[in-house]
Amino acid sequence: MAELIVHVRQFRVAAGLTQQELADRVGVSRKTINALESGIYVPLTTLALRLSATLGRPVQDMFELSTRDPQKN
Repeated sequence: MAELIVHVRQFRVAAGLTQQELADRVGVSRKTINALESGIYVPLTTLALRLSATLGRPVQDMFELSTRDPQKN
């Protein structure tokens, strides 16, 4: 299974937002944004779309699947 790579932090910082400000705008907790940016949490589609709209970036710019095969170390 491919691993999700999250680029939300770079777009949040470029937008001049703190984790709390972004969380408030998309309707989640700061802890959720932190977990998302840390790769601990995989967002629901609705959250990914809200992040996309808030940060003004396409979803595919913020999230990608790794191309490495976890079966091959």
